[in-house]
Amino acid sequence: MQLKQQIARNGVRNEFDRPIFIVSTPRSGSTLLYETLERAPELFSIGDESHGLIEGVPGLSPPQRGWLSNRLVANDVTAARAEQLAAGFYRQLKDRDGRRPTGKVRMLEKTPKNALRVPFFNAIWPDAQFIYLYRDVRETLSSMMEAWRSGGFRTYPGLPGWQGAPWSMLLVPDWRRLNGMPLPQIVANQWAITTETLLNDLEQLSEDRIQAIDYGAFLDSPQAQVQRVTTGLGLNWDHELGATLPLSKTTVSRPDREKWRRIEQVIESVWPIVERADIRAREFVKSRSALKRAAA
Repeated sequence: MQLKQQIARNGVRNEFDRPIFIVSTPRSGSTLLYETLERAPELFSIGDESHGLIEGVPGLSPPQRGWLSNRLVANDVTAARAEQLAAGFYRQLKDRDGRRPTGKVRMLEKTPKNALRVPFFNAIWPDAQFIYLYRDVRETLSSMMEAWRSGGFRTYPGLPGWQGAPWSMLLVPDWRRLNGMPLPQIVANQWAITTETLLNDLEQLSEDRIQAIDYGAFLDSPQAQVQRVTTGLGLNWDHELGATLPLSKTTVSRPDREKWRRIEQVIESVWPIVERADIRAREFVKSRSALKRAAA
């Protein structure tokens, strides 16, 4: 009862200490990273993606915002929205042993749409930390196209005015100009718009609030990469990872880092759409890694 009274007095939002958000384009391996980091002893998570929780807050869903996109910025934060969102998270949080929080928590959150919401979460939690996950764009595009075609990632099947396959994954700004394009071009633009938006937002934050990780490096050296990231986040890590990680729960087909070559010509045809953003993304990861090494 005392804890409930304290939370009611101070606000649930203040029960979060440096919440951690994994941000990346869709199909970049964020679920596998999330499921791995959930094993850290101090972390709490809701154990799943928070699409409904976030878009259930009045004023935050695309239908209530004129179908603009999943983009949320600081101006979208109100005290009521922040408190409702924090309370929604807090009610569902559990640690790796299934225990619920009894005070302040370090939350781990992963929802691909959050790649468009960094300023929003930064306004709610100015001490929030972000893990930027990059995956080779060729692999990502291949996986995104596979996800669209699978029908298992449809987010807004009734998107007004949209023609073609039901919209899948995050709804990017300026999505209407993609109407009528072939699927490879839609996906390439979806990736590029998300990446440019995300990097623009992350570059506004202080460097000590961002960890960057390459998905390929994560697969090659899980233990070393996770220890590096958790140390940077101020977390302990007491789990020994094997050389090969288990499949994530969102796997569509058996992973193969050369699978994109089956549609290599398709990817080459959309390369001009993603090239600039990919160069930026690679440089961002490289520069953050160099800074961390220098600091060490």
